[in-house]
Amino acid sequence: MTDGVDFQVNRSALRESRRVVADTDLADGQVLLRVTKFALTANNVTYAAIGEQFGYWKFFPAEAPWGRVPVWGFADVAESRCPGIDAGERIWGYYPMASHLVVTPARVTTHGFVDGAAHRAGLPPVYNQYERTAADPGYREAEENVLALFRPLFITGFLLDDFIDESGGFGARRIALSSASSKTALSLANLLKSRGTFEVVALTSRANADFVGRTGYYDRVVAYDELDALPTEPSLALIDMAGDAGLIDRLADRLGDSFVYNGMVGGAHWDAPAGAAKGPPRTLFFAPDRIVKRRKDWGPDGFAARYGAAWSRFMGSAAGWLSIVEEQGPEALEARWRMLLDGKARPEEGFILGL
Repeated sequence: MTDGVDFQVNRSALRESRRVVADTDLADGQVLLRVTKFALTANNVTYAAIGEQFGYWKFFPAEAPWGRVPVWGFADVAESRCPGIDAGERIWGYYPMASHLVVTPARVTTHGFVDGAAHRAGLPPVYNQYERTAADPGYREAEENVLALFRPLFITGFLLDDFIDESGGFGARRIALSSASSKTALSLANLLKSRGTFEVVALTSRANADFVGRTGYYDRVVAYDELDALPTEPSLALIDMAGDAGLIDRLADRLGDSFVYNGMVGGAHWDAPAGAAKGPPRTLFFAPDRIVKRRKDWGPDGFAARYGAAWSRFMGSAAGWLSIVEEQGPEALEARWRMLLDGKARPEEGFILGL
């Protein structure tokens, strides 16, 4: 038996954490994955902040009031009692912040499998899929850290860009992104800027404004404490990755009828009030639903081709500003988790952790 280690947080007090020894015994048909590295970003804070509302705590259950925050990364098959899956295989997928994960593979193919655990049956399928890196044409061992950091975030930006284009920008001539230094926002801004259809506006903290401007992805950078400098015309649509009701109310006061759309994506400002009283009604964008739609519209190969082309262009650009910090151990994980919660992470840094 191998003892696993889980890093858990209090679901109602995210700064409280604990380490728990987890049993990793296998039943017939199960596989033990040893999680070797995963990315930690503001996206994971969002998973925790809206975990009750959107079911993110359900993927990896823990004893209340504790929760296991989901992350994206890589693991090796440490032990297999499932025919068709061998020890030593490298697997990409959705994991808890833990040293190990027990899965029950179903629908095993040369490309991967689905975790068929009963508690995951009703959850969005995109999170239940695990991919064998040996069969992934886009995988490069030397690029694992970049893949872990951006693959789950860039695809959200890619889907948002497509949705905005299909919707004609919701009738707006400007698209503003809150939490503009976040990696999801940077992904979307890069795609929107490439289109050249809209003015792309960054809403960010004063501390991050210089970095955001240097990326070249935004036409205009406005600090949160300088909203009065934001022109009231032309019309503006907000893609909200901050989840800060006060910010939305202030935008509504500033823009009036020029504020035409309020799209909710994330909650980087996880401890700020979430219920804005002013402005357009909030409209939720849920990436897994959009993936299902576009894979049906374009076919799996068509989706992969469009996404792959956009990904290649973005990564060539991001190489100019991205700095990766790779660390191992629970102390490092706890320190980086608190740094993200407190908004103290440098936007150009990407954290790769492991237990």
